[in-house]
Amino acid sequence: MNGVLIIDKEASVTSRDVVNEIQRKFDLYKAGHTGTLDPIATGVLVICVGSATKLIELLTSHDKEYIAEVTLGIKTDTLDITGKVLEEKDVYKTQQEIEEVLNSFKGEYLQEVPLYSAVKINGKKLYEYARNNIEVELPKRLVKINDIEFLDIRYDNNKTIFKFKCDVSKGTYIRSLIRDISNKLNTIGTMSNLRRTRVGNFKIEDAKLVSDINYKDLINIVDVLDIKKINIDNEIRNKVYNGSLIDNIYDSDKILFIENNEAISIYQTYEKDNSKMKPYKMFKGGM
Repeated sequence: MNGVLIIDKEASVTSRDVVNEIQRKFDLYKAGHTGTLDPIATGVLVICVGSATKLIELLTSHDKEYIAEVTLGIKTDTLDITGKVLEEKDVYKTQQEIEEVLNSFKGEYLQEVPLYSAVKINGKKLYEYARNNIEVELPKRLVKINDIEFLDIRYDNNKTIFKFKCDVSKGTYIRSLIRDISNKLNTIGTMSNLRRTRVGNFKIEDAKLVSDINYKDLINIVDVLDIKKINIDNEIRNKVYNGSLIDNIYDSDKILFIENNEAISIYQTYEKDNSKMKPYKMFKGGM
């Protein structure tokens, strides 16, 4: 079983839990996801199985779309509503104030990663530092907010609660984005809900709960990759299956070789000689 499954992750389970459940359900040895969703979050979780696990590196680079809910007036250690409350106060902000701040985040900015995350410093994950009450300087990453859109607002228990939709680059933490939005609103806030609606070309409309997924939902590797596809001919067949260098005659930096609608290998331009291509990912063959 080789290919990609689009899961609609439920709340209160980890992304790893979903992978484990898929492995049990289909009796799989190899499976992995292309980008963690926090337990509080729901939505699109892309699971690669079998030889398609070699695609994980490629698919994690995709932009993602989210719908997030923010509760202004609460600050937690984890930056979401499941964490320990550090501060709480009454907050009233207008739609206009919020929209102006949201729009100001379009483009690139340096984002500090959350303390409760799996980012590693000196070989140790940040959440391990947090759990042991060890202070550590949080790294910053350049992220890009491609688009951000206000959705709705309500007021409850002297708190301002609003939703927004955003399209963001790889590595963007929505919890951190919400912290930064709250800071720019001169108040405190936390993520109270999150739904991922798209990963690259994988949309929530095509996702299914783990309980509903079956073999017919498996997406062929050939259909997953948005790169140039070449049917192998006899002239280069042995070279491709053996992972040998080939002449770069395809007018593309990356190509996918296929045979009988099966993915054989991805080749890319050879950095030492642009007139050649070398294997990047082998799905079948000698590498």
